[in-house]
Amino acid sequence: MLSAAAARVLFYPTLAYNVVMEKVSSRRWFNRVDDTVLLGALPFRSMTKQLVEQEHVRGVVTMNEDYETHYFCNSATEWQSAGVEQLVLSTVDLTGVPSLVDLHRGVEFTLRLREEGSSVYVHCKAGRSRSATMVAAYLIKLHRVSPEEACSRLFSIRPHVLIRSAQMDMLRTFHQDVCGAQSH
Repeated sequence: MLSAAAARVLFYPTLAYNVVMEKVSSRRWFNRVDDTVLLGALPFRSMTKQLVEQEHVRGVVTMNEDYETHYFCNSATEWQSAGVEQLVLSTVDLTGVPSLVDLHRGVEFTLRLREEGSSVYVHCKAGRSRSATMVAAYLIKLHRVSPEEACSRLFSIRPHVLIRSAQMDMLRTFHQDVCGAQSH
C-alpha cells in the first residue's frame, strides 16, 4: 500500500519535526486529558521514570506500527518490568484510521485501568491523529458526547490535534455503536 510505504519514508523526518516543534513552540510532548488519560507523542525510554512515578501511568496504548517504536521506545517486556501494561493497536501513520474493533479494545483497556485509579498514556508518533482518535473514542464512551464535542475537548487541551475526515467518520460509527441514535 502506497500510504504505508510513504509513512515509513516520512517517519524520521516527521519525528524530527515533532521534536523541534516541542522545543521551539508551545507544543507539549504530552498533555493530560483527565485524571486517567495522557495523550502524547512517542514515549521515549528516557521518559519512563517520569511517566510511571510522576504521572502514575500503569497502561500504555500504542497506536504505532512496530518500526516506529523499535529503536526509541520500551518493548512490551520493558514496559512490564516498569509495572506498565501495554496494548498495541497498530495503525498506519499519516493516513491510518483505527478500526472499530481497535477503538473498542483501546477504550475498554483504558476504562479498566481508570477503575483501578491508574493513568494511561495513549500515543502515536506525534499525539495528533491516531492516538487522538482513540482518546476521542474514550471521551465519547465515558461522557456520552458526540464525536464533535469529544474532538473539541481535545483541541482545547492539545491544539495541534488533527482528526482527519476518515477518522471522524470512524468516530461517528463508534458513537453510533456505543450511544445509539437517541443521543444526538
